[in-house]
Amino acid sequence: MSATATAVVFDLGGVITESPMLAFAAYEAEAGLPEGLIRRLNSTDPDTNAWARYERNELDVEGFVDTFEAEALAAGHRVDARRVLAALSGEIRPQMVEAVRTLRAAGLPLGMLSNNVAPMERTGRLAELLDLFDAVVESSVEGVRKPEPEIYRRALARLNEATGRDLAFSDCAYLDDLGINLKPARALGMHTIKVADPATALAELSALVGLPLAGARP
Repeated sequence: MSATATAVVFDLGGVITESPMLAFAAYEAEAGLPEGLIRRLNSTDPDTNAWARYERNELDVEGFVDTFEAEALAAGHRVDARRVLAALSGEIRPQMVEAVRTLRAAGLPLGMLSNNVAPMERTGRLAELLDLFDAVVESSVEGVRKPEPEIYRRALARLNEATGRDLAFSDCAYLDDLGINLKPARALGMHTIKVADPATALAELSALVGLPLAGARP
C-alpha cells in the first residue's frame, strides 16, 4: 500500500470517543426539549456564543452556565447547562485507540487537536491515551478553537516541534466528526476524513497512510 499521508491528527470527541451528540439527544428526549436543540444553540453565532467563548477559556463554568441558559431561554426553552456539560464525556472507542497504537508503532507522527472546555487531566485511562500522541493541542489552552485556521497551524507547528520533522499540511491526514471543522483543515491542505462510522473512517485512513488498520471496514 502506498502512503499519501505520513502524519495523522485526530479530533477527540466523536472520533476517539463517542460523540456527545448522542448524550445531547438523550437529555433532550428526557427533558422534553426539541430534538437537535443543543446542536442548534451551539451553531447559532458560532464564533461568539457561550460554547465558543467557553472553549476559548473566555468563560468559566458559571459564566458558561449562565450564558448558555440565557441563550436557550431566548430561543424559548429552559435548558440545564450543567447536564449539557456532563454529556461531554464519551466512552473511548477501542478500535480507534488500536489504530492510534498501530500508527505509532509504524513511526508516524501523531497529533490530537481538540476543542474542549478545560485542559485535559493527565490521569488514568485518558493519560494513557494522550501519551500515544506526539502533540496535544487544546482550545481551552490555546485561546483559539476549531474552525479558526490558527489552531490548525499551531497543531502542525507543535507536531513538528515534538518530532523534529518538517511536515507540511499536505503530509497530514485529519479526522473529525464535524464538517465545519474539516473545511478549514482541507483548505490548508490536509487530507480530511469525516468520522460518522468509525470502521469506514479507518478504512479511509488506512488507504491514506498505506497501513492496514484493525477495525477498518473492507
